[in-house]
Amino acid sequence: MKPAWDKLMTNINKEGGAILVADVDCTAAGKSLCETNGVKGYPTIKHGDPANLDDYQGGRDYEALEKFAKGLKPLCSPMNLALCEADDKAKIEGYMAMSATDLDSAISKGDGEIKAAEDTFDSELKKLQETYQELQKTKEDSIAAVKDSGLGMMKAVKAAKVSKKDGEL
Repeated sequence: MKPAWDKLMTNINKEGGAILVADVDCTAAGKSLCETNGVKGYPTIKHGDPANLDDYQGGRDYEALEKFAKGLKPLCSPMNLALCEADDKAKIEGYMAMSATDLDSAISKGDGEIKAAEDTFDSELKKLQETYQELQKTKEDSIAAVKDSGLGMMKAVKAAKVSKKDGEL
């Protein structure tokens, strides 16, 4: 994917305009930026308002990346109110009217709800993985027990009887 991304950065950025394609090294100087934006695996592609990035879920080849990038446009945001629908504009204006303390509190609440959802997912996934491992071991033990009980020999005897019946033995 790296060659496709590098090509995209070169081609889109030389066109200029409102779109910036960049990469961040999350293991070095960009670590705090990645942590702030919820980057947990590499490579991760994010897009949108720098203060509210969304995950990219599309293809990873150059053509898919280019098509997506060329379809991007400025978004409704506090810096681009003219691009907002009436309901989004009203939400932004409501948030702008909040005190810094109230805004921080609402953001913390939302972040807490997201963290709780992620924690629940991780916990339930761990349970599923444990169940899978138990089921896998039970299956393997059952198969081994059946094979140890003589299944292979029974199949060999059956094959021998069929061959004898056909006059081969």
